[in-house]
Amino acid sequence: MPTRVSARFPGRAFTFFLASLLIPFFLARPMLANELGHDQKSKVVGGYFEEWSIYFADYNIANLQTNGVADKLTHLTYAFGDATPTGCAIADSWADYQDPYLPSVSGAPYAGPLYGNFAALQQLKQLHPNLKVEISLSGAAGFSAAASTAAGRQAMAASCIDLFIKGNLAPGVSAAGVFDGIDIDWEFPAATDTVNATLLLKEFRKQLDALGRANNKHYLLTMFGPAGEQNFSNLQLAEAGRQLDFFNLQGYDYHGTWETSTNHASPLFDDRQDPDASDNFYIEYTVRSYLEAGVPGEKLVLGIPTYARGWTGVPSTNDGLYQASTAPAPFPSTDSLQTPGVITYLTVTGLTGYTAHFDERRLAVWLYDPSTQTFWSYDDPLTVWLKTTYVRTRVPGGLGGAFIWALKDDDANGTITKTTAAGLR
Repeated sequence: MPTRVSARFPGRAFTFFLASLLIPFFLARPMLANELGHDQKSKVVGGYFEEWSIYFADYNIANLQTNGVADKLTHLTYAFGDATPTGCAIADSWADYQDPYLPSVSGAPYAGPLYGNFAALQQLKQLHPNLKVEISLSGAAGFSAAASTAAGRQAMAASCIDLFIKGNLAPGVSAAGVFDGIDIDWEFPAATDTVNATLLLKEFRKQLDALGRANNKHYLLTMFGPAGEQNFSNLQLAEAGRQLDFFNLQGYDYHGTWETSTNHASPLFDDRQDPDASDNFYIEYTVRSYLEAGVPGEKLVLGIPTYARGWTGVPSTNDGLYQASTAPAPFPSTDSLQTPGVITYLTVTGLTGYTAHFDERRLAVWLYDPSTQTFWSYDDPLTVWLKTTYVRTRVPGGLGGAFIWALKDDDANGTITKTTAAGLR
């Protein structure tokens, strides 16, 4: 049975005491056995900012400056632009470049004609000139259709580069210089897309490199790297990796309320006690699969969630872990996600009546309240620190870094994001 480590939320002293006990066990695992003194390249510390953050969550680019998170990031990815069969499109013009009422990042008023999140990103980059900002493109149907022909691939890459990299948003409105690259969030390529997906990446790489030669600049190309063999088996991982600066590797949503039994949403390792162990839904399996396929470790950037997944109607056996549920857990009315079975880390920190538990096999935490029979799987500073240790030690030189999904769901101080950055130093 997984070990119960604390009542309510563990204090700082207890967390470090527990970590001191776990590290020898953690580093002794065979797949982590490499020299800690090996030269480490600087790690990616990334975070996704969702365009809709400015609405119900009232989380703005300016928050990243005021809470100090921007000081910790090396890469910021803006989600999303739309991938359509004919090219790229703006998903929300008001949020992206028209809203004149967003708080200033630098203290200077937005002068126009560029407003919205793009103007805020422009100010953020002025304050943090080394920060790389990417536009993430989403739309499985659009990617599949465009990638199916050479003409479609050429048109999509040209359209996306013109709209977001060159910044030609609308007559008289330019966002040139805001974005340093493109992130492909294709969820998920089908078996019929395998070859075409690689060809699409090659086309993006070719056109970005051509523009880079003209501008004396390297433009980033990254891609969402899915977990689940049924998903990543539809990608030519090694060849795709050769086109990319790195994969943003899925480190979350391994389990959730699409299943009726409780489980860890973001576990590092496996456990034979897991009824779903044969599915291989854990981070180490995903990382190992990409490495064995030929993707260099330095091109794997691990995703860390700032939200919890939960169930209710869960019996108290095993403190709720691996138990049948009756429904997704209800969410507080103040939670910005407004989705049954999901709450932000900000909301997690305000929960009462729960006991926190630590799974020493899977290096994962969960909350359980027997009075309401509610279970939440989430990441806290301890598990984040363990994951960053894993990133630094999994292969000689370490993996490429880690990213946060999503910045708005962290607490007001950006604790998960800052812990990630500190752990990767």
